[in-house]
Amino acid sequence: MKNKNVGYLIVGMSIVICIIVLIFNNGLKSVVAETCSHGPSCTMYTTISIQTWFSVAIAGIILVIGLFFVFVKEDEKIIIQKVREKKKRLNVGGLNNEELKIVRLLKKEKGMFQAELMERLEIGKVKTTRLLDKLEAKQLVERKRRGMNNFVVLND
Repeated sequence: MKNKNVGYLIVGMSIVICIIVLIFNNGLKSVVAETCSHGPSCTMYTTISIQTWFSVAIAGIILVIGLFFVFVKEDEKIIIQKVREKKKRLNVGGLNNEELKIVRLLKKEKGMFQAELMERLEIGKVKTTRLLDKLEAKQLVERKRRGMNNFVVLND
């Protein structure tokens, strides 16, 4: 619900509460008039009067709260849009044959462990590390540590 609608609802409720209190207190006064033998000097009349003003004061506070909601400005909605990034194409220009083989293999397999990459390409551990260092420097691949091994994936 909007603040204004809630405010009108609260104002209406406070008016209904005030009417109920006044009707109830008029009924109490008539009951006291019939049952009290002291007449207008009966202490029950002052008690009813205090209860009436206390109840009307509470209804008045509720009315003020309702009016506050009616006249307060609505909060502005904040809209957040997600921006989709365009997939960038891998720039394989300037790569030598061994670097191209690594990129093609990773593209085909969607990533693999560095040891498996070394076995598939049939090159040594040091050469594999150096090639991956070069590709990482060009931001084409990323190595993720998995225990004692590295998992190599293409950067998208």
